[in-house]
Amino acid sequence: MAKRRLEESEEMSEHIQESETTINSSFVEDIVASSVDLEDFGTAKEEDFDDDVPTQPNIEVTVPPLLTSTVFQLELSNLLVEFLGKSEKYIKAIKAMCSLNFESIEIEFEDLRPFHDSLEKDPVNFIKVLGDALGKVTRGYFPNYHLIKPIIHGRIVNLPIIEKIRDLRNAHLNKLIRINGVVTRRSGVFSLYSIVKFTCTKCKATFGPFVGQDIKPTACFECQCSGPFIINTNETVYKDFQKINVQEIPGTVPSGSLPRSKEVLLYFDLIDCCKPGDEIDIVGVYQNNFSISLNIKNGFPVFSTMIEASSIKKKITKLEMTEEDIKEIREIARNPSVIDILIDNIAPSIYGHRDIKTAILLAMVGGQSKEKNGMRIRGDINVLLMGDPGTAKSQFLRYVEKTSYRAVISTGQGSSAVGLTASVQKDPVTKEWTLEGGALVLADRGVCLIDEFDKMNDTDRTSIHEAMEQQSISISKAGIVATLHARCSVIAAANPVRGKYNPAISFAQNINLSDPIISRFDLLCVVKDTIDKTEDTKMAEFILNSHSAGKSAPTNTLRSNGKMSQELLKKYILYARNNIEPAISTIDIKKISHLYADLRKESLNSGIPITVRHIESIIRISEGFAKLRLSNSVSRGDIDRAISLTLESFLNAQRYSVSKQLKKKFSRYFEENGDDLMIFLLKQMVAERLAAVGTENIKKIEFEARCSNNGLSVNDRFYSSPRFVDEGFALRGDRICRT
Repeated sequence: MAKRRLEESEEMSEHIQESETTINSSFVEDIVASSVDLEDFGTAKEEDFDDDVPTQPNIEVTVPPLLTSTVFQLELSNLLVEFLGKSEKYIKAIKAMCSLNFESIEIEFEDLRPFHDSLEKDPVNFIKVLGDALGKVTRGYFPNYHLIKPIIHGRIVNLPIIEKIRDLRNAHLNKLIRINGVVTRRSGVFSLYSIVKFTCTKCKATFGPFVGQDIKPTACFECQCSGPFIINTNETVYKDFQKINVQEIPGTVPSGSLPRSKEVLLYFDLIDCCKPGDEIDIVGVYQNNFSISLNIKNGFPVFSTMIEASSIKKKITKLEMTEEDIKEIREIARNPSVIDILIDNIAPSIYGHRDIKTAILLAMVGGQSKEKNGMRIRGDINVLLMGDPGTAKSQFLRYVEKTSYRAVISTGQGSSAVGLTASVQKDPVTKEWTLEGGALVLADRGVCLIDEFDKMNDTDRTSIHEAMEQQSISISKAGIVATLHARCSVIAAANPVRGKYNPAISFAQNINLSDPIISRFDLLCVVKDTIDKTEDTKMAEFILNSHSAGKSAPTNTLRSNGKMSQELLKKYILYARNNIEPAISTIDIKKISHLYADLRKESLNSGIPITVRHIESIIRISEGFAKLRLSNSVSRGDIDRAISLTLESFLNAQRYSVSKQLKKKFSRYFEENGDDLMIFLLKQMVAERLAAVGTENIKKIEFEARCSNNGLSVNDRFYSSPRFVDEGFALRGDRICRT
């Protein structure tokens, strides 16, 4: 019997030898002669290898692809072993890997420059040979490491070209590619055989191994019968694998298009390296697979495509910036009025609403998250826009969607609890339950925009309580227990219950939202469509001018009139969000504690719940102002601005009958220069004057007396400030006039 098997083995060897002779004989000689002195790899250039590494040889149709040649694989493995063994960088990486009991190291794509030709032609086999070479080098330093980790993997990283998921075509098949995306679904872990042996049910002979899933024997090597055969589970080698779905990053999807997604296969230590909501960078081989379900559905052979991952890295949101961009951003930050400049450039096509522009600017830049004693305090700022129809609430949300690097938008009517948080879906292939993230998960480290927030039912709104404060989503369904990240700001827009906001009743009576959800918003922006002849005229002129003005060429610099391009503004916000980490060093504890006590007292009759969260809101907002100044420390002015904005948000939502009284009571808490309150008093006096005598001019001395009664002091700086001019006022002699 053994003699017969030996004869069959010799026949197979002769058959392989005859097949390999079809290759041009000079090709093998060229391969052997192509041994390059790898000591010079550090200074070698691509053209240095063109003469040594042979080009594609003359191969007949029956010959397997280049890297399936045993001779070439052996030669390539020896070259890789020599290359890795002489590289201090990768020797250190191997030692670090072994000290941590890991099974893979990252290999820079640029370091494999001498092997790019082989990597391009057959990346699957090249990655396998690379892993074998790493295993040989590892055993040279740690002879028994194979007892801990039998297989070592080389993870190729940092390909220079990043493909878009929607641009993947047939030309990319069997090529090494790099894509970016957001994980939307993750399956469980399954076993897949990599080397299989079969047992004949008649003669009980075991034969193999066979490599690959589609290879099945047609006849027994012993009794020559046609089966049946069963898999020998004891001698078959299995490997773990997992499937994830990766979707295009929100904000990169073209307008009017649905986001595309792609299935990615993970093996070995890549399993569970990411979860739904993570933004990842993938390097892998783009492959196709025959799909039976698609074949039945379409009536003709259809191949599904997927990516077999070689490496996965979690991606931190960073916008590519040049040194000129950073220099320009730093130059803008030196301007003392930088915060006002940024606010003026938010949604420049929308007239007025300075409080809303300030709020959404702070939401995009955020505060500083903190972790203490295992507890995480959120740094993201949540904003609620509530007011009359036709006051540009939805336009503000669309603006944030275009300006923020990562933003996901949804509507209250079209969103459910699972659509906003996460859902459990059954995989159509494996029939296993998988976890799929919703809008809040996909917006992780970005902004989630919810329009028509009041149209959601109470059950769906309750589901986002955890996401808005703890910034996590806990799932316990279908045997899956998991916690997903939802570290994002929430900007929601809602309409009043009766269509228009009624200032004669409380805020709670105007909006159909519960106290727990209202308390999770840091800023409440109430938009009232009031009839004001002067303001209405200015708004009409603004709209007409915006339609008649010609388009100016975009520029990445700050213009003399304080206008900056939206691209530069986007870079400024992202730079401040990712690179500035302000810390509070000087904080007026007494002032904030007294403010909190007074707000709690007034909240009993206001309809707005004031909780301890609002103290944290003031700190977050002050950190946001410090980030806008590109400062790593929160100043007294930042805290005063935060208090003023919080008070303005609180007071604007009060009933008209108590609004004036509360403004006077809380006037001592407004920021020291009191510009916001003085502008409010000035507009109030102009409106009263216009209603009484039909003129908008008021005496300077009367205005200063009104300010003095409210605890404010007016100086010449106020009359020449950009805020005074931008609001449409001018000082002419002893009178303040409308321009």
